[in-house]
Amino acid sequence: MPIYLYEVVPTGEILEIEHPASEPALTRHPETGRPIHKVFTVPNIGTRCGSEYSKNLLSDSSLAKSGFTKYVRDPLTKRYNRTVGNIGPAQLRPRG
Repeated sequence: MPIYLYEVVPTGEILEIEHPASEPALTRHPETGRPIHKVFTVPNIGTRCGSEYSKNLLSDSSLAKSGFTKYVRDPLTKRYNRTVGNIGPAQLRPRG
């Protein structure tokens, strides 16, 4: 649900109010009943969701810096070898 900014008319106080986009803009403060009006701002468009950002976030160096351990499967032995981190066993064997 989006968060909208409203200004209280007599005081200039700025409020952040969450409500569905399908609802009309508020005209009164929800608690005090004072008049308010919607403040229009630049939209917040996320730029951190591209494939390059995800690729960097999941890189070996980023995982190691964040304290994660990564295992990669060896196609010949079918075992998982630790490639990032130093916590946990060096190798995992699948059951069966």
